[in-house]
Amino acid sequence: MTMLTVAEAWDIVSNHLFLPETENVPLLHAQGRVLAQDVRADRDIPPYNRVSMDGIAIRYADYQSGVLKFPVSGIIGAGDDGPADIPPGTCVEIMTGASLPPFADTVIPYEQLLMEGSVAILNGEVKYGQNIHLKGKDRKSGEILIPAGRRIGPVETSIAASAGFHRTNVVKPPRVAIFSSGNELVDIDQTPQPNQIRRSNSYACHALLQPYGIDAGLFHLSDNPDQIKAALGVALQSYDTIIASGGISAGKFDYIPEVLSDLGVNKLIKGVRQRPGKPFWFGKKGTVTVFALPGNPVSTMACMLRYVKPWLEMSMGLPAAVHNVVLAEDIFFEPGLTLFSQASLHIADNGQLVATPLRHQGSGDYSSLLSSRGFLELPAEKTRFEAGTSFPFWPL
Repeated sequence: MTMLTVAEAWDIVSNHLFLPETENVPLLHAQGRVLAQDVRADRDIPPYNRVSMDGIAIRYADYQSGVLKFPVSGIIGAGDDGPADIPPGTCVEIMTGASLPPFADTVIPYEQLLMEGSVAILNGEVKYGQNIHLKGKDRKSGEILIPAGRRIGPVETSIAASAGFHRTNVVKPPRVAIFSSGNELVDIDQTPQPNQIRRSNSYACHALLQPYGIDAGLFHLSDNPDQIKAALGVALQSYDTIIASGGISAGKFDYIPEVLSDLGVNKLIKGVRQRPGKPFWFGKKGTVTVFALPGNPVSTMACMLRYVKPWLEMSMGLPAAVHNVVLAEDIFFEPGLTLFSQASLHIADNGQLVATPLRHQGSGDYSSLLSSRGFLELPAEKTRFEAGTSFPFWPL
């Protein structure tokens, strides 16, 4: 199979999206999930004429007729039922958030008042209807507050709660199995031998997926083709998506592509003209999607951000999280490959996002990711990338 460009590879990946179902979940469990229904107002917002300042409620006509000192006929707190009427020329004290009583039409804040028995207006102009948030001013009953297809965050949770959505319909994410591979890897609770390292790529992949409501299964493959075939065979029957890290290059122990082929997975991508992540592999078997990523940590992360994460977002009805940023300095890169360059970000005085490329020790230098905010995508068609020009940026 011919090695593809990044654009060609993404075209294939984006044309094989996961087709999600929906499920109904408690609102408290919906963080990060994508709404599968519109959230509508179940009543006007605000639902009554809401007082927006602590002070007194009056009839404006009394003030207009020259009354500047008001006897107090009562006090109304938020949530209280106030009196239906009071004598002319009097007022009620009223608190922020309370429902304006039907006789009143204007609220004067305490800051303009002298409270000594009767309430005297000290200073400032009083305007009709001031400090009242009118019923239905923000939204009308039945109006869409949050459209379907939006990801639920703290603000969306607040709005849905205010509309009585204690449960809501959300997009059901795929069931994902993440495989690390290699005899040199031990789990993170173990002490590695001098020739071993702890697994980290699978945990990074899990962390990238978790904000979307995915609690992926974590598994490990030793360098044994029979064990790999057995484990991947089970996963193909039990999961919607498989992500494998390592074991896909040209080494004698890189069995995963051959095993996937033996298991009937249709190979759609094998190799992309990019650095890092050139061995990237992608395939399908029925409705199951398989991503096989190079095992070097920076390569795994670059492929997750460029292919897996946007594939997931598009499958769930979200726009892919990519930004346009301005290059802070010149870059020279001679090979005819798309370069995914780690970069830091800052905001310039003119408001532009500016990316500064980071130097590191190659795709195995996982500690370099601590300083990175994502990857610049620099096209293969050029060798010189000038400061001040704009390029896509895939954020961590």
